[in-house]
Amino acid sequence: MATDTSLSLAFPLASRLNERGRLEVGGCDTIELAREFGTPAYVVAEDDLRARARAFVQAGRDGGHGDFHVVFASKAFPCAAVLELFAREGLWCDAASGGELHLALRAGFAPERIVLHGNAKSEAELRMALRHRVGLIVIDNFDEIGRLERLVGEGALADLGPQPVLVRVTPDVRGETHEKISTGQADSKFGFSMADAPAAIARVQEVDGLSLQGVHAHIGSQLLSLDPFRREVAELAGLGDFPVWDIGGGLGVQYVDEQPSPPPIEEYVSAIVAAAHANGLAERRLMVEPGRSLCANAAVTLYTVESVKQNVSRWVAVDGGMSDNLRPMLYGAVYQAQVADRFGGSTRCVLAGKHCESGDVIVREAVLDDPRPGDVIVTPATGAYGHAMASNYNGVPRPPVVFCRDGDARVVVRRESFEDLAARDVV
Repeated sequence: MATDTSLSLAFPLASRLNERGRLEVGGCDTIELAREFGTPAYVVAEDDLRARARAFVQAGRDGGHGDFHVVFASKAFPCAAVLELFAREGLWCDAASGGELHLALRAGFAPERIVLHGNAKSEAELRMALRHRVGLIVIDNFDEIGRLERLVGEGALADLGPQPVLVRVTPDVRGETHEKISTGQADSKFGFSMADAPAAIARVQEVDGLSLQGVHAHIGSQLLSLDPFRREVAELAGLGDFPVWDIGGGLGVQYVDEQPSPPPIEEYVSAIVAAAHANGLAERRLMVEPGRSLCANAAVTLYTVESVKQNVSRWVAVDGGMSDNLRPMLYGAVYQAQVADRFGGSTRCVLAGKHCESGDVIVREAVLDDPRPGDVIVTPATGAYGHAMASNYNGVPRPPVVFCRDGDARVVVRRESFEDLAARDVV
């Protein structure tokens, strides 16, 4: 489906305003989706996920780097249907816990195409990764080296052969982003400092049962400039000669019209490949770990307006909020909103959630078309970290995930019920 050029880049590629003035996603009318599946609901344009995955892979090929791999940061959207789609597209998977590793394996990722991350991996998580012989374990600290040395010496695990690993470093490269999603600065909870990295590398090389493949770094999320990635590659290249270089992720996406547009996927990959070649890594395996740039703009969230009132500001309250999109409350993330069948308008208002927190505000400065109870509200760019961070605060069941393609909609994650809320209680 062709994209309606009147829509913001925050909306899915496979979306448009139909002849009735209603938003369609993946050929499905969002007003009808709200009626059929209820609200709140995460609505995903399935073909968008596929198109973005293929764009990353093709950009690596076009960049002239033969050994280029795309690793989905599953924390962004840990949904079985999303993981299965990316597995079928030939991507790798980044897991940051035993749970994400379980989901990746269950979704069909071959163990050798899984990268295990984490700054505080438990012994159980490491043992699980070793038992499955995942493609790479990213070592974060000296304590972890000692723990792995002991585990790989155990009988059954020792018989599996050497475990490939990377050493994570903090390259002291910081992009322009919120401090809570900046990870590459010198004082970070992640990885080894550049000063300690040589000692960490040497220590790993001493351990029988570990096969050091290279280094990993991640400098932050929602980055809209390519220069930090170039500086990251240059810093890492000085650590030695290794067969694998994992540059991490971090490419930003469009959330609101006023935000500078992020670099296209092709430019991002080209910049990393060029930097790698300029720093002597042309014949090495190169990996990137996109998360939000694969899935954020592929989805929207639908809400229903419950009330409208004037308390200095005009407050428009919907049936969701911080339980389905925590990012605005967690670190001030900004979103836009529209009435799903009346785009535009001039009513300035605060789009608020239903939860018992004054900070439960989805869009602080929304502009809607005369919002009223019963309206369906759509917020775009919620495919990353919405479903992932969803909670049951105030006893609110988590929303469904609905895949849309060519006019057909299917539930891939059902809405929770009230009974689900007590499913883990032990009486």
